[in-house]
Amino acid sequence: MTVPPTIDLTGRVAIVTGAAQGQGAAEARHFRHLGATVVMVDIADEKGEAVASKIGASYLHTDVSSAPAWEKLMAAVMAAHGRLDILVNNAAVHWMRLIEDEQIEEFDRLIGVNLRGTFLGIKSAIAPMRASGGGSIVNIASIAGVRGFQQHGSYGASKWAIRGLTKTAAAELGPSGIRVNAVVPGTIDSPMAWGGGEMPEGVSFDHLPLGRVGEVEDIAAMVAFLASDAASYITGAEVVIDGGATLGIVRRDGQRI
Repeated sequence: MTVPPTIDLTGRVAIVTGAAQGQGAAEARHFRHLGATVVMVDIADEKGEAVASKIGASYLHTDVSSAPAWEKLMAAVMAAHGRLDILVNNAAVHWMRLIEDEQIEEFDRLIGVNLRGTFLGIKSAIAPMRASGGGSIVNIASIAGVRGFQQHGSYGASKWAIRGLTKTAAAELGPSGIRVNAVVPGTIDSPMAWGGGEMPEGVSFDHLPLGRVGEVEDIAAMVAFLASDAASYITGAEVVIDGGATLGIVRRDGQRI
């Protein structure tokens, strides 16, 4: 009998973008716990360096919307570690704004970080991962890229595009042994969800089948699974982690709608 692989990232070199706080920091911590060498990327240097020092990772200031910045990042990773096995395209910015109130410059900035950053990450990782014999890329999308939410024109557009980019990249890179998947979170208790602060008191999630907000660890655990050999036959997939938010109308009392 063949024993199923466990989630073990020992010997793997991983880049996690947007890793200074929230989901990215949780992913970096989880990867380190599973044995990976982790390179944390962000522009929030003080927070990023503090997390990296605490968990035993390295930190590099990188603007993910910049192609030259990605070239510099990849050169540094290869010089320091000689390989790249995992890339998590987690970096994103988020705000809620009606389409009619959105400024073109702000739209471009959001698309630059969320979508262009993901595209550049995938593109930059191809050659190093091929040289390493393959790898895993995990892109962070959102349920705002699955359903239409008011005041999410810019953010939703970026995340909807990431889902399509994930599938195209999976089709193109599969022959090189590079798997590409997407994680699709719902509301997660992280600074980005609350405008940089903490979850307000009294917020209810009774409308969700699971009845609670998501935790950053919920996302980190799935990202680690997709990055590992335990998911070796999974590519082009979208894993929704939303407590049931996209199921439709659900009555918690069990009565029929």
